[in-house]
Amino acid sequence: MNEERELKISFQSKEEYVCPVCETTFHREELLSGSGRLIAGAITDELHRLYEPSVKYGDIYPLAYQATVCPECWFASTDKDFVNLPAEAKQKVAEDKENRITDLGQIFPKIDFYAPRGLTEGTASQYLVLRCYDFYPEEFSPTIKQGIAALRAGWLFEEIDKKNPGQHYDWLSRLFKKKAQFLYNEAIRREQNGQESLSGISFFGPDTDKNYAYEGALYLSALLELKYGPRKDPVLRAASLGEAKRTIAKIFGLGKSSKSKPGPLLEHARNLYENINKELNETDE
Repeated sequence: MNEERELKISFQSKEEYVCPVCETTFHREELLSGSGRLIAGAITDELHRLYEPSVKYGDIYPLAYQATVCPECWFASTDKDFVNLPAEAKQKVAEDKENRITDLGQIFPKIDFYAPRGLTEGTASQYLVLRCYDFYPEEFSPTIKQGIAALRAGWLFEEIDKKNPGQHYDWLSRLFKKKAQFLYNEAIRREQNGQESLSGISFFGPDTDKNYAYEGALYLSALLELKYGPRKDPVLRAASLGEAKRTIAKIFGLGKSSKSKPGPLLEHARNLYENINKELNETDE
């Protein structure tokens, strides 16, 4: 019994949640920390923190526990926004219930949010966050939150692909990262033209361990453009990469002194700048 308790990786919060859509009462699943559960590894160019599997606990995915999901109607959002869904949006979310359950069932036929979350439930939860922010108004900064959810879903699909190769989860990972590319760039565009402020988000992530704030969002908008942006039109591609290059140079002081911008983003920004330059030069040749 004691060993079973020690090997737990999550617990049910004491706080009682009431779904603002269907009024189902539930408790949120939270990730336990400590006791060697999480062994931090490298951080990728996409600012994704990798974790080493624990001999005792196995693979743990912190991103799987970030979304708050109603286990009955599958409405989902960040924890902060869950209970703050505007009253005028509730009917639309309720009407979308069967559609989102059916659509998600095309990817994961067996999902149960009443049970403890595994990797598939965690991935599904990020898909639901991406979908449900369609119902939030602009003061919640829904576009950047959708971008973060799409990127997180892409990462989690990568993990599923490692465990289930050859079942097209790699394709789904790339699909969601392409969605993230569009949403990150759309969020930045909307913020810059005054269409949608980013004041409705306090934690940009994109992962759980560090908030890279607005600079991180700008970096990711450029990185995702390079890696997953449209390529069919060479002229538009060059223009998009040129804009991304200028953004990175401006934010991180590249091409001038970079000593005033220390921190974990700087090396990634340098590499990104060089890689954009490389593709642009190859295009010119």
